[in-house]
Amino acid sequence: MVLDFLRRSGGTPAPSEPVGAPPERKASAAGPVIAWGGGGRVVWSPRDVGTLTRTGFVGNPVGFRCVKMIAEAAGAMPLVCQDSKRRYDEHPVLALLSRPNGAQGQAELLEALYGQILLSGNGYVEAVGDGNTPFELHVLRSDRMSIVPGSDGWPVAYDYNVAGRKHRFDMTGDTPPICHIRSFHPQDDHYGLSPMQAAATAVDVHNSASAWSKALLDNAARPSGAIVYQSSDGGPGTLTADQYDRLLSEMEAHHQGARNAGRPMLLEGGLDWKPMGFSPSDMEFQKTKEAAAREIATAFGVPPMMLGIPGDNTYANYQEANRAFYRLTVLPLASRVTAAISDWLGQFDGQGARLSPDLDRIPALAVERDAQWSRVGAAEFLTDAEKRSLLGLPPKPVE
Repeated sequence: MVLDFLRRSGGTPAPSEPVGAPPERKASAAGPVIAWGGGGRVVWSPRDVGTLTRTGFVGNPVGFRCVKMIAEAAGAMPLVCQDSKRRYDEHPVLALLSRPNGAQGQAELLEALYGQILLSGNGYVEAVGDGNTPFELHVLRSDRMSIVPGSDGWPVAYDYNVAGRKHRFDMTGDTPPICHIRSFHPQDDHYGLSPMQAAATAVDVHNSASAWSKALLDNAARPSGAIVYQSSDGGPGTLTADQYDRLLSEMEAHHQGARNAGRPMLLEGGLDWKPMGFSPSDMEFQKTKEAAAREIATAFGVPPMMLGIPGDNTYANYQEANRAFYRLTVLPLASRVTAAISDWLGQFDGQGARLSPDLDRIPALAVERDAQWSRVGAAEFLTDAEKRSLLGLPPKPVE
């Protein structure tokens, strides 16, 4: 054996090998330590923006509703434009936002921007103009945009890729053509972390539970069972191959699927149907789906009560949940995005006017604002200027 091994390692054919046979090739050195097998492994969907959008927004009703609720509420929120001296009823920034481009109004543009931020963690707004106040604003798809970092790590350009073609936006000029708004990401210096990424595991569980429910409905919503064959003497028997094939084909053709729901089963002598019943795991499936739905809603900051998800009694009533939704989710997002847009647009005209949500015109916050106005108005130790500052108003104009 040792001589045969030495002959083979030296290139000399072994006696059992035919003369002229190709020399053996060794396999990878790491081959013996690789564990092959995939049975029972959990399969998760990819975490890229495109897949998350398809599985979590297009293909999941909870994720779709969360994104739509936040984007529509934030996009429809009334805005005010003011600086340190006055509040403007008419301003170039307000005129631009009222009709940002030929195909969108203010609500449509902002809704698209908020939707991109919620789905990808990044929002990109393009300014079209000649260096002064832009003529148009456009929201660009986040999955098509990539950052070109400079030597110091800051972005020097943005590449927009569509169908193999690339357009580069240069960010080294005096007025940057792209406003990049990103969510906080602790492990990425350039791109934000979206709520959809945080909810991806719950989205997979919810989608899998829906697929299981669909499969159960296709089986006429009936649990599985077994057909037991007994011989003529009452003991266990064995079907012949022809009998087994005939029984299997009849079951598939006449008793499976939703179209055969309610059809009686005709069993010949010796055959008996034994329903298996739902297993404990089957009985808990709906609770698992509801728990996954609550996790998705929690990741987006939407009270589950507003989505009709049962089992959540965090808020006393719908009005309280709606107020918390605006205060904790919609308002912080809208304030951050409008502040970034106003700072960016201020680089074009140099006027320094800021956009912010008009808290006094949000119905969900009316109770809180009424209470704040009453408290501030009743504080006799405050001057009028201090009261206006506490209420978010600019100084009173001098007549």
